[in-house]
Amino acid sequence: MSVDTDTVKRVARLARIKINDDQAAKMTGELNEILGFVEQLDEVDIDGIEPLTSVVEQTMKKRQDGVTDGDKADDVTANAPASEDHFFMVPKVVE
Repeated sequence: MSVDTDTVKRVARLARIKINDDQAAKMTGELNEILGFVEQLDEVDIDGIEPLTSVVEQTMKKRQDGVTDGDKADDVTANAPASEDHFFMVPKVVE
């Protein structure tokens, strides 16, 4: 796959990048080189190879997933100007 100058200008316009004709010609060559490299990657045989998330095998540390109230209600409302029964109290704003 290769791109031409018109395609580069269209992509630049979509990306809201202002380029002139000289820059478009230069970018055409650069993008064609990138696409050529990607085409080379398509030739690599990857059948039977598992995808990696890390080079070193790791298992994530996990905690038990349990629903709690946090036991912090008093700490959370301690600095509130007004609170009642672990809820913030705010002034009425709608009449």
